[in-house]
Amino acid sequence: MDRFTFLGNTSIQTIEEIYQQYLNNPDSVDETWRNFFKGFEFAQKHYPVSSRDAEVFDKEFRVINLIDAYRKRGHLFTKTNPVRSRRQYRPTLDLENYGLSQDDLNQVFQAGNRIGIGAARLSDIIDHLQQTYCRSIGAEYMFIRKPEITSWLQERMESNRNTPRFSPDERRHIYNHLKHAVGFESYIHKKFIGQKRFSLEGAESLVPALDAVIERGSELGIEEFIIGMSHRGRLNVLANILQKPVESIFAEFIGEQYDESIALGDVKYHLGYGNKVKTDSGREVMLNLAPNPSHLEAVDPVVEGIAKAKIYNKYNHNYDKLAPILIHGDAAIAAQGVVYETIQMSQLPGYRTGGTIHLVINNQVGFTTNYLEGRSSTYSTDVGKVIKSPIFHVNGDDVEALILTIRLAMEYRQKFHTDVFIDLLCYRKYGHNEGDEPRFTQPLLYKAISKHPNPRDIYSEHLVQEGIMTREAIREKEKQYNQWLEEKLEQARQNNKVHIKQFLLEDWKDYIHPDYKDFPGSAKTNMKLEKLRAIADKINQLPEDMKFFKKVHKLIGERQKMIRENRLDWGMAELLAYGTLVDEGFPVRISGQDTERGTFSHRHSSLTLEDKDEKYIPLKHISEDQADFYIFNSPLSEFGVLGFEYGYSLATPEGLTIWEAQFGDFNNMAQAIIDQYISSAEEKWGLMNGITLLLPHGYEGQGPEHSSARMERFLTLSVNNNMQIVNATTPANFYHLLRRQVHRNFRVPLIIFTPKSLLRHNRAVSSLEELANGKFQEVIDDPDVDTDQVKRVVFCSGKVYYDLLERKEHFDAKDIALIRLEQLYPFPSESVETLISKYGNAIRWLWVQEEPENMGAWKYIRDQLQHIDIHGITRQSSASPAVGLYSLHQIEQNEILGKVFRKCTCELNYKYCNLDCEVGSHRKKVKQQNHIKS
Repeated sequence: MDRFTFLGNTSIQTIEEIYQQYLNNPDSVDETWRNFFKGFEFAQKHYPVSSRDAEVFDKEFRVINLIDAYRKRGHLFTKTNPVRSRRQYRPTLDLENYGLSQDDLNQVFQAGNRIGIGAARLSDIIDHLQQTYCRSIGAEYMFIRKPEITSWLQERMESNRNTPRFSPDERRHIYNHLKHAVGFESYIHKKFIGQKRFSLEGAESLVPALDAVIERGSELGIEEFIIGMSHRGRLNVLANILQKPVESIFAEFIGEQYDESIALGDVKYHLGYGNKVKTDSGREVMLNLAPNPSHLEAVDPVVEGIAKAKIYNKYNHNYDKLAPILIHGDAAIAAQGVVYETIQMSQLPGYRTGGTIHLVINNQVGFTTNYLEGRSSTYSTDVGKVIKSPIFHVNGDDVEALILTIRLAMEYRQKFHTDVFIDLLCYRKYGHNEGDEPRFTQPLLYKAISKHPNPRDIYSEHLVQEGIMTREAIREKEKQYNQWLEEKLEQARQNNKVHIKQFLLEDWKDYIHPDYKDFPGSAKTNMKLEKLRAIADKINQLPEDMKFFKKVHKLIGERQKMIRENRLDWGMAELLAYGTLVDEGFPVRISGQDTERGTFSHRHSSLTLEDKDEKYIPLKHISEDQADFYIFNSPLSEFGVLGFEYGYSLATPEGLTIWEAQFGDFNNMAQAIIDQYISSAEEKWGLMNGITLLLPHGYEGQGPEHSSARMERFLTLSVNNNMQIVNATTPANFYHLLRRQVHRNFRVPLIIFTPKSLLRHNRAVSSLEELANGKFQEVIDDPDVDTDQVKRVVFCSGKVYYDLLERKEHFDAKDIALIRLEQLYPFPSESVETLISKYGNAIRWLWVQEEPENMGAWKYIRDQLQHIDIHGITRQSSASPAVGLYSLHQIEQNEILGKVFRKCTCELNYKYCNLDCEVGSHRKKVKQQNHIKS
C-alpha cells in the first residue's frame, strides 16, 4: 500500500495549514505528517529547486484540485434542465477559485494524465472536464467509499470523449423509439379527449432509454427485467417497451365491461403486464411490469420481492440473470418513506437483488407543488447517497446522452451489483392529468413548456442537420405510424369487452381462483407419526463440532423433553410445520423484526454459535433433497418489508411466505400494502397470492400499542374469499393451518392472529398424534358438556377461551358450552349452524371478546349470527384499544368474565346467574329457568 495514502484528497491549502502548525510545534501534528514534512525539508535542503520549478509544481497541484472539483461539484453547473435556469451555487468552477488564471490556459500540465488525455494545455483539460461533467450529464459519485468503484466510473466517463457515440443506424433506431413514444401520446390525446392517461409528454426519451437498458442488459447476460412504475407514462411503456397490443390499450379507453378474466378491474394506467420480447440482437428477454395502485411508490418493495424470488428460485441465486428497474417521480422519490425503506433493504442478505436501476421522471413539480416546496434536499435523488449509489442527472432533451448514461448504469449494475440512479430532468406537458390546468400554480414554467419542442422533433432536426435523415422521410414515417394506430383503434372497436392478462401468468397456471365451496374442504395435512418423529429429531439436534451457549443446550433439551412427554408447545408445533413442509418440497421463507428468535423468545429457529459470528439453522438440515428454508431478521420496517414479502410470495406460489409483525399492533404501518395489495389485488388485477401474516394479538395488560392487531380492520376488508382470517388456540391447529396454506390448489392471503401468553400456557399444548392424524378445525366445540344441560352457548376466539375455561372449571358450570371460532373468515357457516342445532336447549347465545365493543370481531359476528339473537360481551367502546395500567386491565378482564359467570344477587344465593337477573314479577321465572343451585 502507498506510504502516503494519508494525503488522500487533502487540498494544498490544508497541507499548508498543517505545515505551519508543524513549524510552530512539530509534536502538535500526527507522526505521519511529521515524517512527511521531515522528508520535504530534507529534499528542500539537499535537492533545491528553482522558484520557477516550484511554481510549476504548485500549479500542477492546483490543476489537480480543479479536476477534483469538477468530479465532486461539476454536477451543480450542468446544462441538464430543458425548461428552467439552474439554481446558482458557490463557489463556482472558475479558475480564480483554484489559484489559476487566464494566463495559464496555454500552459501544459501533466495533470491531464489523470483524466485520460495525457499532458495537455489547461484549456484542453477544462474543455474535457466541461464536456464530461457540465454538459447534458451531471455525475455524483465521489462520495462512494470504494476506490475501485470511483476509479472505474472515472475511467468510463472521462476516456474516449472523441470516439463517435452512435452510428447512423443506431441514431435512426433511437429516432424510431421517439417516434413511437411521441406519436402514441399525440394520437391518444386527439382520439380520447378528456380521458385521463397521465401522459409521458415531455419525458418521451424514457422510451429509448428503457430500450437501451434492455438491449445492453441482454448483451451482459440479463434474461429478465422486473419493472415498477407509477401511472405517469405507464401506457406508453406498456405499448412501446413491453409490446402490449395497442388495440388492448385502446379497448381499455372504450370498453364497456370486462370479460371473465377479472372481477372489478382497475383503471388502465394501474395494470400490470408481462411479455417475452426480442432484442435487436435476437435475444429473448422477459419483461414484467408489476401492477401498481395510485400510492406512487408502493410498488417498489413489491418489485424487489418478485426479483428476489425469481433470482433465488428461477436463476439459482445468479444476480446476473435478472435486474429490477424502478421508475419514480421526482416528488414521490424525495418524500415517500417507503423509498427509503426499500433502499435500506437493498444490501441486506435477505433482501438484496443485485442492484436496481432507478429512473426518475423529473417533472420538476408534484401535483401542483413546486419542487422547492417538495423537498429540502438539493436533488430528488439524494436518497441514493444513503447506500453510496452513483447518481446521474441527465437532460431529457438529449436522448443520446441519456442512452450513454443508462448503458453505463447497466454495466455498473452488472459489475458491482448495487443500485444506480438516473435523474431524467424533463417536464410535464399538461397538468397532473390531461384535464388539469397547470397555469394556476406554475404560469411561468408552463409558458416556457408551451413553446418547447418535444424530444422527437428536437432529435429529428438534429438528424436532418447531420444528413442522416430527410424531413420528407421523417414526415412519412410519422404518417405511417398514425395510420397503423388508426388500424389498431378500429380493431379495438370490434369488441366492447376488455381482457386483462394475468400478471405472472406462467407462474400461476396450475392454481385456481377459489369459490366459497373450496374453503371448507380441508387439505390433507396429516403425516405419518414416524416421519414426524424423525423430523423432530432433526430439529432438536446440535452438531457436535459446533459450540453453543449453554442456554441453547437447555433449550434443545426442553424440546426433546416435549417430544418424549408428548406435550408440544406452540413453538415446537410451528417448527414441525416448517420442517414437514420443506421435507415435502415446499419452500418456506419467513421474515420480520426479531423473527429468528421470535419477539417472545419462543421460536429460536436460528442458533448463534458461542465462539463464532455464525448461525446454525436446524431447519436447513432436514434432508439432502429438502426445499429451501429461509428466515431473516428484517430491518425495523413494516411497509417496505411486508411489500417485499408480498412480492416474494407473488413469484413463489408453490411456497409458504410469511411476514411476522413484532407486535400485531404495528401492522398498520404497512396499511397501504394490506389495503392496496393483500385485500384487493385479486379483484383489481386478478392476482393470486398466498402471503401469510403472523400478527401477535391478545390483551395481557401491555397497553394500547401491544394488545390489538386490529382484527376489525381485516374483517371489514374481507369479502368474496379475498383473505382468510384465523385466530387459532392450539399448537396443533396452528400446525395444520400453516400446512393447509400450501396443500391446496389455490392461494389466498392468510392473516393469523398469533398468541403471546399462550406460547407458554400449560393448557395450550398438543400431542404428536394431533399433528400426525388431525386436520385444521375451523370451529372447535366444547368437548366436555352434556348437550341437554347447556343453556348458554359462548362463542369466542383466541386467548380469551383459556380465561373462560378457567372460570368455567372454577364454577363447574356444566350448563355453559365454550365454542371456539378458529377461522373467522371465510365464516364457517355450516359448522356453526350444525352446533347451533346441536344445542337446541340453549336459551342465550353470547359472543365474548377482549377487545372494546367497537373493535374486534363483535360486529362482524353479530351480522353473521343475527338470526340467533346473539349478545356481545366486550370492553366498553373506546378510541384506544386498551388501557395503560395493568390494574385497570385486570379490572376490565374480570368484568368481561364476570358478565359470563355473573354472581347471583337474588335471595336464592345461587353460585352464578345464567342471565342478567330480573326483579319483581319475573323473579320466579328467573329462578326456574336461569339458575343453577350451588
